[in-house]
This record gives sequence, C-alpha cells and structure tokens, in this order.
Amino acid sequence: MCLTRFRSVVLVLLLNVILTANASTPGATSQAKPGCQSRCGDTIIPYPFGTGGDCNITEEFFITCNTSFTPNKPFLTNSNIQVLNISVDGQLRILSDGSYDCYDTSGKRDWYYYWIRFSEFSINNTKNRFTAIGCDTYALVEGFQGQRYSTGCLSLCSNITDVSNGSCSGIGCCQTSIPKGVRSYSITLQSYDNHSAVLPENPCSYAFVAENDNYTFSTSDIRGSDFQDRKFPVTLDWKIGNTGCNEAKMDTLNFGCKENSDCVDSESSGYICKCFEGYQGNPYLSNGCQDIDECETLSPCNVTARCTNLPGTYNCSCPVGYEGDGTKNGTGCSLPNKDQSKRFPLIDVALGTIIGLLGLLLGIVLLYWMLWRKQVLKLREEYFQQNGGILLREQLSRRQGYREDVKVFAAEELEKATNNYHESRILGQGGQGTVYKGILGDNRVVAIKKSIIGDPSQVEQFINEIMVLYQINHRNVVKLLGCCLETQVPLLVYEYITNGTLFHHLHNDGDDNDAPSLPWEARLRIATETAEALSYLHSAASVPVIHRDIKLANILLDDNYIAKVSDFGASRLIPSDEAQITTMVQGTFGYLDPEYMVTSLLTEKSDVYSFGVVLIELLTGQKVVCFKRSEEQRVLAMYFVSSMKEDRLLEVLDPRVLNDENVEQLKEVAGLARRCVRVKGEDRPTMKEVAHELAGLQAMPKHPWSESKLMGEEAEYLLGDLNSTYYDGATSSSMGYDSINNKITFELDRAR
Repeated sequence: MCLTRFRSVVLVLLLNVILTANASTPGATSQAKPGCQSRCGDTIIPYPFGTGGDCNITEEFFITCNTSFTPNKPFLTNSNIQVLNISVDGQLRILSDGSYDCYDTSGKRDWYYYWIRFSEFSINNTKNRFTAIGCDTYALVEGFQGQRYSTGCLSLCSNITDVSNGSCSGIGCCQTSIPKGVRSYSITLQSYDNHSAVLPENPCSYAFVAENDNYTFSTSDIRGSDFQDRKFPVTLDWKIGNTGCNEAKMDTLNFGCKENSDCVDSESSGYICKCFEGYQGNPYLSNGCQDIDECETLSPCNVTARCTNLPGTYNCSCPVGYEGDGTKNGTGCSLPNKDQSKRFPLIDVALGTIIGLLGLLLGIVLLYWMLWRKQVLKLREEYFQQNGGILLREQLSRRQGYREDVKVFAAEELEKATNNYHESRILGQGGQGTVYKGILGDNRVVAIKKSIIGDPSQVEQFINEIMVLYQINHRNVVKLLGCCLETQVPLLVYEYITNGTLFHHLHNDGDDNDAPSLPWEARLRIATETAEALSYLHSAASVPVIHRDIKLANILLDDNYIAKVSDFGASRLIPSDEAQITTMVQGTFGYLDPEYMVTSLLTEKSDVYSFGVVLIELLTGQKVVCFKRSEEQRVLAMYFVSSMKEDRLLEVLDPRVLNDENVEQLKEVAGLARRCVRVKGEDRPTMKEVAHELAGLQAMPKHPWSESKLMGEEAEYLLGDLNSTYYDGATSSSMGYDSINNKITFELDRAR
C-alpha cells in the first residue's frame, strides 16, 4: 500500500511538471512564402512546398490544390497522390493505394497491382511497413534503393477460424519492414491454389504499405472487399538538393537554410534545416525562425527575480539590493546579511516551503529509483530461473572441464557490447531472430543472437541443446561461446565470422556487384567442408543433430574462405533410440525436403535434400527461387533435375565455371546433387557418403571436354503441382521439443 502511494505521488508530480512545460512551450509554426497560398483545405502548405510559380523551391515540391472537393484537397505535383500533412522537419504524409488479387468459383481472376515512384522523396522505413492479407497469399514488394531491391511475406491458413484479431504473424496476415532509402515500390500478389481451398470466405488477397499505427489486422478483413477502394497513410522523408551541408553552403545564392537555423545532413544525399534552440518557425524563409519569449511561455525565474528575454535564451536577475540565484530551481533572491532584519517574514516562509518541497520531491524520486532498480534485479532473476539458469548450473557442476568453457553472460555485459542493441550493430535478421555484432570488455568481437520467441515449457530441452552445442568442436561449425538467461528471451553468443555468407559471395548480393565470382575450385572446397560439418553433426556428435535449415545464407566464410555452418535456431537433437521425429514443418522455401513437407517426419535425409539444393546453386550460379523466371524454371531444384533427365545439363551450368578441363568433374557433382534431391529420403545418400564422394572429387584429375553423355541414375523427383508438394504438410501437429514453432522462411530474389 505504501509503495503504491509513493508511486502515485511521484507520477502526479512528474505529470504536473510535464504538462506545465508542454502547455507553456509553443509548437513550431509552419509558414508559406510571402504572397503564396498557405493552406489547401485543412492542410497547411509550408515552404519549400508551394502551389506554383515562385512559391515552391523545385518542381518536386509543387502542390496542386484541387478545389473540386469540399474542403479542398492537396495533391503532390500533378499526380493523384493526396497529401495529408507536411512538416518542416522533413516528413510528408500521403495516401497510398494497395494491390488486390481476387478469384471466383470458376477461377476467374480480377487483379490490380499498385506501384508508386518518387524522384526526390523516400519511404520512411521506421514509420511504415508492408502488410499482406489472405489465406492463400504470397506478396512481393520491390523497387529501387539506389539499386534494385525486393522483399515479401507469406500468409497462409487452411480455415478462417485459425485467424486471430490483431495477429499478423503469417496466419491470414503477414508483415515485413521496408528497406531504408527506398524511393519507389510496386506490389504484386500470387496465390498457390487460386484461393480454391478457402472460397467463399476468402476470395481475395490484399497487400499495401501503411504507417505502423494506422492499420490493425481484423478477421473481418479476410472476407472484406472494401480493400479494393481503401487508401492507406504513408510517411515520406524529404530533403533539399543532392549534396551535404558543407557543399551546399558554398552555393550561397541557393542555400536553403536562412537566419537562426542549422543545416543537418540527410541520411542519404541532401540536407534539411532546423531552427536554433530557443527559436521556432520555418527555417527555409528569411526571418522564418523567430525567438521564443521564454519569460512569457516558460516562466523560468524565481517569483522574486526579474526575467529578461534574450535572443535564443533568457536571463534571471535579482532586484536591486538583493543577491542570489534568480532561476526557478535556484536559491532565490535574498537581502545581504547586514539587512537580514529587514526581510519580510512572508518571503522567509515561501523560501522555506519551496526548499522543503524540493527536498521532499528529491527524496521521493530517489526512493522510486531504488525500488525500480530492485524490481529490475528481481525480474532478471525470475528470467534467469524461467530460462533454465538453475538447471544449467546443475549441468555444469556435473561435467568436469566445462565450467571454464561455458560462459553465462550478464544482461548488462551484452547490452554494453551491442551499444544497447543499436540498429547499427545488426548483422542480419531472419525468421528466427536478429543477430548483432558485439564487442566484449576484452575487445573480443562476437555475434549475439536475440530470438524472436521463446517457449517456457521447453526449458529443459533448451538447456540440453546448449550443452550439446558446446560439445560440438568442428572447424567448419560456428562455435557457441556462451549464453545470457537474464532476459525475457535467452541470448546466444557465437564466434564472429568476418567474411559474410556464401549467398553474398555467390550472388554478389552487396554493394559491389562487379566483385569476381567464386571459381569452381573454391565452390567445390566449400561444399566439401559443409558436407563434412553436416556428417559430423549427424554421426560424430555425442547426440546427433539435424540442422533443418541448410542454405547459402547459413554458410559463413572466414577471411580464408573456410566454410562455417551457422544458425542452429531451428536444429533438433535426435535421441539415440529414434531414427525420425515428428515436428512442425520449418525451413526455407526452395530448400525444404518434399517428403518432410508431406509427412512432418524429420530425418537426417532432410539435411541431405537441402544440401543437394546448395550443390545445385553452386553448379548453376542461380538463386533457389526466382519468380521472374518462367514457371518451369521458377524452382531451381525441379528445373535442374528436369534438365538432367532431358540431357540438357550443360545448358544450366554456370558459364563462369564451365570449361573443357572440369566438365567431367561438374557432371559427377551434378549426379551427386541429383541423388541428394530424390523425393524419397531412403533413396538419398547419407551425409557421410556425400562428404566422402566430394572429397574424392576434389582429388579427381581434370579431364578435357568429352562428348560422352552424362551417365546418371534414374532419380525419382516430384515435378507435379507445386501447391500440393510444398504446402500439404504445413499444418501437421507438433510432438517433442521444437526450438521454434511452425515457421517457413520465404525468400524471394530477383532474376539474374
């Protein structure tokens, strides 16, 4: 009861201070250029925007005021893009359309794909996000970000009753972020089964970009048709010119920032202007930034002092004959000691009361901070126990030699190492969590993985998995260094691999698109090292481990281009008395084992299939899924096997690695890849056999070009309906420990 009362007193006092400050602080005013239209309907139009002539700084900042509406509506330039609000702080809010894709029972299709492009403005990536709605939907948003980009998300549900209000996690609704610096986007939609399984409750797919706080998913949206006419608010960033402040200031005639303002560089090119502290108004106009009269608006001085407003600031001074600090939080103004007898008793009482109240307030704030700190420590202890900290200590005490190796990090240590998980420290983001670059107190660089979700009911299995991962000691597996259990979701600390992912190097997915391609010898060596690591996990680890998400993005390369298998967030431990386990289907589209998709039975052969797809990527240089390719070429593994059956292997091999000397070696590796992606797991080789064969092929002498046909076994492969193959098993039930529940990663890539 006492604690609650103290908190109430503190909150009331702090709220009064905040309300007083807000009530007395004027907001920044937005002004048009003199003689120009200052508003259109309810929307204020501040310079550098304007309605034509000399009223706007450039053509991109032209606003059309359409008077056919009541009230009038502003539109950007001569387009049909309605403007909602313009801020002189560099942001612009508009209304944007969405895309839709509808079907009826006869399969007839009605669709509309929306696109938008700006020459100067960019979509704010922190205030907007991409949303797709539907029970049979995959959506793609793409455009330019200095270079071409694409991203998307997958939304599935077999029954509309599975959908939940407010939940947009992939069941009926999915969301993803927009890349930074995007100036255009187009939205396309596709359906796996033309919505035939969910008609008539969900005849349409919808996708749109909208502000984070302006759309909340509702189950009624699955059935609704009003999305075809609905518009969504989107926040844009604007800036002046294409040069930074230093270069722009040299052009004194056209420099945009006027008196009493600062120039601030934009995150890309260009700049914006802001009024000095103590000033308000429009920094792009002459005399636009006006001094704030703090004496009128803030009353910053003590009741006995005199306040004098100054440009950008103010001064508190005591009356003649008095001394002291005249600010509101100061000691006040008092007569010198020789005139103490002449002071008024009322002033003494007022000063004593003020000092007493300040002391009481300080004591309450200090007590509140101590109680808050105590609660934080208690919460961290609860998280530590909830995440299995006590069980981990017991495991360590039973195993000799592990106490020095297993590092249990404190939450503060990892917060400091990542600069409080600042976005500049993000190394990568995926369906299982975010990976940050961390610098520990001893200057070691590490990778810290922060998962998206956690399952309190699986603590014992989680701790057992950590202990097993600590025992994995292989040169081609990323080493687990430690963990932190004092946070809501456990954090895992891995060694830091410096040279990025195999995906980046094979597809030149970075800023340097002219980077040299990996030669065939390097590709074969990396494949061999990866196969040896998987063989070790399957057969040499104390408890066999199935990785379950083998793909190019999870194969890292160090400075010497040595392969390191990473990301065990989806991995499963296989008890010695079980050859297969039933799990919720999880993995990455294009790499998933078709047999696993249908049966939900996870075996070591599921990793063999995914590795076979990796081999096919290394052979062809093409991405695993590309919706810009023709339908028969869209899924790489299916296209590759079909080409081998038709004796067209040489047509699909990467021309950058194909030559007369290595053609036979390429054929041998292609035959191995084909066996790995057989539809039945029992027909695939083991990873030990794959690693042994690749090691032999590395030592295989190179032969000149041969006209002989590729001798391959007949391999059974599923070339039928993509929908039934890849998604019939997506709703299977879960048994046993699953580190992350049902999650199919959806990766879309541009055509080569």
